[in-house]
Amino acid sequence: MSVFSIAQFRWLFFGNLGFFFAMQGQMLTRTILAWELTGEATSLAYINLVVAIPMIFASLLGGAITDRVERRQLVIIGQCLIVANEIFILTLLLLGQLQFWHLLCTAFVSGCAFPFIMPARMAITATVVGPARLQAAMALSGGVMNLSRVIGPAVMGLVIAQFSFTGAYFLSIALYGMAIFCMFGVNRSRSADNGQPKKPLLADIAYGFSYIRGNRPILICLMFGLIPMFLAMPFQSLLVMLAEQAWGVGESGVGMLMAVGGVGGVLGAIWILRRGEKSQRLHLMIGSTAAFGIFLAIFVQTSNFYLAFIPLLLANMCMSASQTVNNASIQILVDDNVRGRMSSFMMLSFALTPLGVFPMAIAADRIGAASSLFGACIILVIFVAVFYLLSATLRSLDKNVNEAIAAEKSHTAAS
Repeated sequence: MSVFSIAQFRWLFFGNLGFFFAMQGQMLTRTILAWELTGEATSLAYINLVVAIPMIFASLLGGAITDRVERRQLVIIGQCLIVANEIFILTLLLLGQLQFWHLLCTAFVSGCAFPFIMPARMAITATVVGPARLQAAMALSGGVMNLSRVIGPAVMGLVIAQFSFTGAYFLSIALYGMAIFCMFGVNRSRSADNGQPKKPLLADIAYGFSYIRGNRPILICLMFGLIPMFLAMPFQSLLVMLAEQAWGVGESGVGMLMAVGGVGGVLGAIWILRRGEKSQRLHLMIGSTAAFGIFLAIFVQTSNFYLAFIPLLLANMCMSASQTVNNASIQILVDDNVRGRMSSFMMLSFALTPLGVFPMAIAADRIGAASSLFGACIILVIFVAVFYLLSATLRSLDKNVNEAIAAEKSHTAAS
């Protein structure tokens, strides 16, 4: 595993491990705590909404700032802010003074911090490993994220059951602290200087949009990556409805489906990691995205609950592979002086994914969850085929990526 031989990447990897396990685990902790404090279902929507909204609006600002400042310091400051959040809630819990509005305020602060941390982390990773090993590095990072989706909430649930909410917050503080400590094993990192004078912050944000418009391969990759995120990935929000309507398995069944999906994501990351930095990224990205739609369609039409695990596992494995290849290709194609802004655009696509829930939920109310998901899968496969047939730029992905890797190698050798 050549990418893991890089000492700085190992520090980043273990930092990601602590950060994502804490983040995913605390999503469950906040949800349960909000329910305990209010007993109202609307509180669950509010606690997620106050995280999502600042992520959407702050992501562009976070990307622009990532390209202007020292990136390691930005990550450390953002993670310290999150730790301060956790300590604040823990203190209120210990004093017996915690109220729901405290959770809302701290969730909002976390939602503001994530758009600064994530683009900076991604940009540092690209700088540390270089373009030739970036796909493997992103596969490892993606594997950690998917594994944390399964183990993070499970561990936090056990801690809450055994030691109460204070134990969960002690654990999250320790994990976030580990992420901060690991960042000190990484060298300071700044974006490459393009020799131009510094612009105002808003001008930097505007330049991010113009850079995308002027770099069609990056624009096409961003657009292609958004298709499955908008059309089919919202299926995760309908798992509760699907589990009840299709199999009548209730909340325990939903937990099993989420676990299977997380394992599939990990297997997809391992698949890309074992594949290495081979060419033919285009065929892998197109094929895995189409396969995601096909396996997901089979999943919703499978009448036996346990047999449905197989296509669900394969669907998540394919989606993880597609995302990894797409994200790595974008990071290889971009110039380092705009890497933070492009990372924020990639993050924005995840933040916008909940918008796809609304049309799918409306359709589910009218024709059922299984039928609405099946229709979304068909539309996804059609879109992938049309995108491939109509976009010459997409079909030239391998050529453009290989040229970018060769150019970076030449630049490194010359310097």
